[in-house]
Parts: sequence; C-alpha cells; structure tokens
Amino acid sequence: MTVQDVRAFNRFYTNLIGALDYSRQLYVPYTLTEARVLYELAHSPRTDAADLRGELGLDAGYLSRILNRFEGDGLIERVPSPEDPRRRRVSLTALGRETAALLAERSNAAVGSLLATVPAAERPRLAEAMRTIRELLSEGARRPGREDVVLREPGPGDLGWIVQRNGALYAAEYGWNADYEGLVARIVADYAQDHDPHLERVWIAELDGRPVGCVMCVRDEAPATARLRLLLVEPEARGLGIGDRLVGAVVDFARGVGYRELTLWTNDVLAAARRIYQRHGFTLVDEKPHRSFGKDLVGQDWRLDLRATPE
Repeated sequence: MTVQDVRAFNRFYTNLIGALDYSRQLYVPYTLTEARVLYELAHSPRTDAADLRGELGLDAGYLSRILNRFEGDGLIERVPSPEDPRRRRVSLTALGRETAALLAERSNAAVGSLLATVPAAERPRLAEAMRTIRELLSEGARRPGREDVVLREPGPGDLGWIVQRNGALYAAEYGWNADYEGLVARIVADYAQDHDPHLERVWIAELDGRPVGCVMCVRDEAPATARLRLLLVEPEARGLGIGDRLVGAVVDFARGVGYRELTLWTNDVLAAARRIYQRHGFTLVDEKPHRSFGKDLVGQDWRLDLRATPE
C-alpha cells in the first residue's frame, strides 16, 4: 500500500458521504466540523472549551469562532468552569439539544440510505472491513476509557437495536436460535407499548456515538418488585465496566422509586453477567434445567433485597 492508495480512498469516501458539501447534503446551516462540535457537546461529559479543543484537535481560534456562532444562534451557553474559573464550561441550550438531535436524525438517515445500497449478505463483510481499518490505524492512539461511555435513555431505533443485537450476539456466542430473538422482541414490544416511565426504564450505553450496551428495569408480577432484563454489552466494548454500570443504574433506580426487591432470570452459561450480579448483592434462589433457544440450559433466578443497606 502506498500513500497514493490512502489518498485515493480518502477522496472516494469524502465524496461518497458528501463531507465537502455537508450542509447542502443534510439541508442544515452547519459544516461537518460544526456538526461534530455539536455532537461532542451533546454526548461528551467533558464540556470545557479546552477539552473540546483537545478532543477534536481543533485550532483554538477556529473553535472559538464556532462557539461564538453557536452562542449567537442560541445553541450554547458559556460560563466559568466550577473546577477552574479560568476555563469556560460550554453547555447546550434546549434549542442546541434540538439542533443536535436534528443533525443526528438526518445523518442517520443519510447513512441508512447509503447502507441500503449494500446487499444484506455483504454488510457483515463491510462492518468487518471498517473495524479492521479502525484497529490498524488506531495503534498508538488513545484507547477508549470508562469515562468515554455515556448511559442515556433510548432514542429512535434503539429498541430495535436491542432486539437485533441480542439475537445476533447470542447466536454468535452461544449458538442460540431465533426463539431467543423472538422472546426479546416480545419483551421490548411490551415495554414500548405500555410502560410506566416513573417505574420502568431502559438504559443505552453509548461509546463513540454508537450503542454498545443496554439493560431494562420493568415491573414484576410480585408486589413492590422490579425485574432486571436484557443486560448486554458488545464484545468490543467489554473491559470498560459497562455491564457493572448498567446493573448499578438499575439497582439505584429501583431502590430510588421504592421497589423492595429486584429479581432477574438468567442462564448458567452467562458467567460474566453472573459475576456482575453477585458484586451488586444478588443471591441465587433457584435453578432448574430447561431446553430453550435450541440448547440444553440451566435457568437461574436471582434476587436482591433493596431494603438492605448497600455496602
């Protein structure tokens, strides 16, 4: 491979996604760089101007002009940082959040249109090629850390992602058949159609703008009891404590809204998940063999007394 090969690919890809004419492609008044700054403000916990400059590798003067424009458009507010008054804390206004959401929606639609031209059978090959490029060109770059993961509420398409990734991941790692995906689809559909937002919740773990994990907290049939469901962490995001944070979010939420007990059902082959449950104080109360998802499994019921004082 030569330098010219890389440059030719860069020219091909920037033309393909319309990077040189981003505002016209997405019918928005912002350039690709401005849209990226908005994205970081909407998703990154590091919102000081200096952190934004370092994260995006932007010239200080260039970033200042972008932020000045955003402030003039009513998209951001800038105040002294509580940690260091010499630094400026930048946050999105309500209008800024709406604008960031609109940009994300139109970007997703543009990429969706692009992917629609790729046959379904070829998409895994495309995804693997993209992962390979990232891995080979990221040597020496900063690896994602725990602080890069954001837990958020689900947005458009996220519930469908939960179904798709559960079906694909458990088939790949454990050989489960489509019966499991059907079960997940029913759980998610029940939540989408009828849930109490004060007592039930879904969390999406996001890294680099993409979902990499999820979990649900729903009401159980037993009085004052909640159920933890569908804990999942993508393989490439494991090791960042995401599963632990997701389970912790469910425990804190369930205890905060007044549930007395938190339950879950899992299978003995899911050893990593069981270790997380044990760390949060869950205890095994029952297990029995069963035949499900095309496999012989041992199902387990775990419970956590939320009235006990947390360690």
